[in-house]
Amino acid sequence: MDIAAIAARAPVIPVLTVERVADAVPLARALVAGGLPVLEVTLRTPAALDVVAAIDAGVPGAIVGAGTVLDAGQAVAARRAGARFGVSPGCTPTLIEATRSAGLSLLPGVQTVSEAMVLAEQGFRLLKFFPAEPSGGIGWLKSVAAPLPGLRFCPTGGISAGTAQAYLSLPNVACVGGSWVAPREAVVSGDWAAIERLAAAASRLNVR
Repeated sequence: MDIAAIAARAPVIPVLTVERVADAVPLARALVAGGLPVLEVTLRTPAALDVVAAIDAGVPGAIVGAGTVLDAGQAVAARRAGARFGVSPGCTPTLIEATRSAGLSLLPGVQTVSEAMVLAEQGFRLLKFFPAEPSGGIGWLKSVAAPLPGLRFCPTGGISAGTAQAYLSLPNVACVGGSWVAPREAVVSGDWAAIERLAAAASRLNVR
């Protein structure tokens, strides 16, 4: 699927750092049941690729992707594990080539207008704005809307349940990424019902 089509499936992409493969399927099922089918599993734990594979095989309603993809090797490994898309905090020409060769849709990260312009030249129209809150947040997105009219963003980094709707109300925001829908304590304790409730609340947020 095209990354824009993936992002359009829900207003929030859960950003998941999962330590145990055993948590993968029940966590994904809770999020999908709550209305958030697009899941980003960050490649920050030894279990990450196995988590991606478990979700891909065990949760048919999920569209699972790999986050914190930094190089070609990770892109290829993520695709082999079953990831449908990759998310990176930044981007390089090598990463672009690797994801295209692997058939992995890419949501590349930017922090500046120049970075956004470079990726626009490469055909990208949806970009991750990261880290959103430390980098100017809503003010930055409002400021770039006019000079970058063809681009939309998925702001991620420091966004919470209390601020997500303000971001989603901007015309150049397609969705937001956040970890608040799957708090670590709920994952560790297996409180899948609580995670489903958080996902359901997030799924009701409105994209402009």
